[in-house]
Amino acid sequence: MKIVVGISGASGSIYGLRLMEKLRARPDVEIHLVLTRSGERTAYLETGKKQAEIRALAHHSYPVEDIGGRLASGSFLTSGMVVAPCSIQTMSAIAHGISSNLLVRAADVTLKERRKLILLVRETPFHLGHLRTMTALTEMGAIVAPPIPGFYHQPKSVMELVDFSVDRILDLLGLPADGASRWDGRHPLQSS
Repeated sequence: MKIVVGISGASGSIYGLRLMEKLRARPDVEIHLVLTRSGERTAYLETGKKQAEIRALAHHSYPVEDIGGRLASGSFLTSGMVVAPCSIQTMSAIAHGISSNLLVRAADVTLKERRKLILLVRETPFHLGHLRTMTALTEMGAIVAPPIPGFYHQPKSVMELVDFSVDRILDLLGLPADGASRWDGRHPLQSS
């Protein structure tokens, strides 16, 4: 299973990094990464991780300027794409087909090929233009999934909040995480 991960410059780079860590633990998944320059900078500011450390989490990594890379073609078969985090600029470019870099082009290809595109839009509050853009993307087939944590699992750390959102993304990809918190109507259950 080939999964494309895009990391843009919005705050919340930990979501993309944690997603790749969890995907990397699965022998049936191959990770293809596109890291934007602003994503690289934000990740360093938020986590201290350098570009090489981030790229090492992926099986394949592509320069964001490589608009002719294999991710730019629908003939390169993937099972879906996640942009985590997804900046408003990236979300808007995807919605309007402005394929000015490989991350946006890969997302455009994902939509045109009717593959799963999941966007962890990281902004708050949203104005009407943001909401209309999210509506347009949803109508095109994307899944807009802002990383909004639940608290029924009684998190004890920031990483448990991050994992809550990342585990929902894995569910959407059809790759449920072992140990993910599940609601049973009364209290969280751990999956086996």
